[in-house]
Amino acid sequence: MNGLNTTALVLLIIGGINWLLVGLFQFDLVAALFGGQDGIIARIIYVIVGICALYAFTFIPAVKRRHAVE
Repeated sequence: MNGLNTTALVLLIIGGINWLLVGLFQFDLVAALFGGQDGIIARIIYVIVGICALYAFTFIPAVKRRHAVE
């Protein structure tokens, strides 16, 4: 796994944990750490995590190939 894939995966995991916290406790960790949902840094983080989610679509062919071999 190259560096870009690893970075995208880590950011997706962070985003997933943030959504878990929002769903269970109504607590947005990104917003709490970076100035609220309207804070520029928080918004940048949301955009980066969203771009990583879109990029993760490129993982699907590799996952399909891996499961086809097993």
